[in-house]
Amino acid sequence: METVNKRKTKVGTVVSNAMEKTVVVKVERTVQEPVFKKYVRRITKFIAHDGHDECELGDTVEIMECRPISRRKRWCVTRVIRRKEIPEAVDTAVG
Repeated sequence: METVNKRKTKVGTVVSNAMEKTVVVKVERTVQEPVFKKYVRRITKFIAHDGHDECELGDTVEIMECRPISRRKRWCVTRVIRRKEIPEAVDTAVG
């Protein structure tokens, strides 16, 4: 029998990792505007626990609901989906 996980999960981008074992994850969603019926982007920031300090700026991560760890931290990073691609440095000769 398969166990069903009742915890919510979200996918977002890391926008800050300045704290120890904590990251700020930006989650975007599109909602329909009620009057004009156009789709607009809504951005929500979640404070998530990163126990191994493995997330970097720009990484795409999956977060999951967990027990309250601090006043604002109620999410945990479950996995890093995609690392941010770092462009190779271009050597520019001066002279």
